[in-house]
Amino acid sequence: MASIFSLVTGKRGPSGYGSASTAEEVTEGIDASNLTVIITGGASGIGAETARVFALRRAHVIIAARNVEAANDTKKIIIKCNPAARVDIMKLDLSSLKSVRAFADNFLATGLPLNILINNAGVMFCPFQLSVDGFEMQFATNHLGHFYLTNLLLENIKRTAKETGIEGRIVNLSSFAHVHTYEGGILFDQIDNKAGYNDRKAYGQSKLANILHALELSRRLKEEGANVTVNSVHPGVIMTNLMRHSFPMMKVIQVFTCLLWKNVQQGAATTCYVSLHPSITGVTGKYFDDCNEVKPSILASDEELAKRLWDYSEKLVKSAE
Repeated sequence: MASIFSLVTGKRGPSGYGSASTAEEVTEGIDASNLTVIITGGASGIGAETARVFALRRAHVIIAARNVEAANDTKKIIIKCNPAARVDIMKLDLSSLKSVRAFADNFLATGLPLNILINNAGVMFCPFQLSVDGFEMQFATNHLGHFYLTNLLLENIKRTAKETGIEGRIVNLSSFAHVHTYEGGILFDQIDNKAGYNDRKAYGQSKLANILHALELSRRLKEEGANVTVNSVHPGVIMTNLMRHSFPMMKVIQVFTCLLWKNVQQGAATTCYVSLHPSITGVTGKYFDDCNEVKPSILASDEELAKRLWDYSEKLVKSAE
């Protein structure tokens, strides 16, 4: 996580941006009219702001959302302010691998290219529950659903990059919470065990998985010479619907840590920067905070753990199929 001093003061880092930078600021002057982007969880919070800014930069935006009604409301708001915006809504419930497959099939059937995939959606601190496929909900939604989605769309992203000559980009939204996880990082075969469940550590585990997923996928893509980068980001601490399971507690914490919190416009900045900025060309397998590259935890940099998670995730997906 960026230093407390930089976070509070908004001090800019080597990129020229910092914690106070907004999504509009970091994408100023960028023409994305030849790009198609999928944003999961783009119906609200920083996902909606990311969708708005991408549309402002003239990209074709696909909002993938569980709540289609809320997504359509977001689309209306975007178009009201930007009548030329190209925004489409598609149903996606990341906690269901069947829904992930259906979304991917429906998108691929459109014949659209795909330049950028932003794995933004997530759940946080929810009570123990299993997904429809029988996996712990935070791991299922935050990691496994995005892992499967990315794999299903990957050939399209690689083909689009090859045919257009434009670098493809995949961005995973993680969190500084990845440092607060279970011993060893990932519980693996104990991941669905209710007895040892801790909602905070389960969230941290899923966010660690996001970084490890990006690390291993970036390695694989580099190995095959694909013109696609994969990075992960910490958006900052923002009060959004993501915190609905711990809202009273987080409001109390916010009173005492008010200087550390970002607004939604600032919260979407790092995602937009890593997804669109030309200075990130060729950068892959990295972790960003406040629009600057930073080092994640030791576990998040463990290539062997990343490979093990990849194999484990593939096994879970196959078992559900």
